[in-house]
Amino acid sequence: MALSVAGIEAVEEYSRHLKERHDLSALTLRNYISDLRLFAAWCERSWSEGRDEAHDFDPGAVTTPTLTEYRSHLRTVLGLKPATINRHLVSLKRYLGWATERGLVTRDPARAVKLVPSVPKAPRHLDYREEAALVAVVTRYGTPRDRALLVTALHTGLRAEELCGLKREHVVINKRSGILRVWGKRGKYREVPLNSTVREVLTEYMEECLPVGSPWLFPSKKGVVDGDGGRTLVPITPRALGYIVARYAKLAGVENLSPHDLRHRFGYRMAQVVPLHRLAQIMGHDSLDTTTIYVKGTQSDLQQAVKEIAWA
Repeated sequence: MALSVAGIEAVEEYSRHLKERHDLSALTLRNYISDLRLFAAWCERSWSEGRDEAHDFDPGAVTTPTLTEYRSHLRTVLGLKPATINRHLVSLKRYLGWATERGLVTRDPARAVKLVPSVPKAPRHLDYREEAALVAVVTRYGTPRDRALLVTALHTGLRAEELCGLKREHVVINKRSGILRVWGKRGKYREVPLNSTVREVLTEYMEECLPVGSPWLFPSKKGVVDGDGGRTLVPITPRALGYIVARYAKLAGVENLSPHDLRHRFGYRMAQVVPLHRLAQIMGHDSLDTTTIYVKGTQSDLQQAVKEIAWA
């Protein structure tokens, strides 16, 4: 969009300020300036509509309704996504905050403007075929530790941090039952029941493959060099877990899989067979509102449901 001389000068003045006073990446700086330039041009066009004379951009003329109208323009006319709209709004909030400090604006009009709420995406639902392919790949090509990791994640729904922090002593396995003692968010303790599948996998792994003397259930292969030149076993990190899941997912032909998706898989399957309040207890949720995400049907579930009432 074309911009008046006054608009160009306003943008350039702010650009100089950012370059001189802030250590910003080239991309961030470019976004701030382009967002302001787009807004200034929109203001000039909007303010000049129905008038004989053009109205140059002036930060002092920007009001809260101006910003809310622009927010609507970004959404309805330009069709931008919430995250992109919010980036524009944050850029303008930063600019108008600076303009207020400089005395270019009497009162910051952006203070009352809210960002666009983002609708959370439904969790990725790993289907039965993908789960089978993932387990087959890690069984064939993976280490016993990695197989135990993925099976435990799929059958307990632990968060990545909880899974990585498990110790040998946290596993209690009896003949017909078992639990994991888990300390979750904010140190909240819960006991997660173990089914026969994960009990069998963990028993075999702990008896035959877990390094002797390791306090951690899933130790890192690297370890940490100690003062005697040896290596002290440390747990794998959530980041390393992400790499492990991604590696086997790629081999299995499963796209965009993360450790949290394995948690979602467990939650989704359990939501089909247990009451919501029990699932919340197993998942370590403080609120049932968080747990309800697992009872929302996938597109394939809905398609199957409407088939049931078809006439033919």
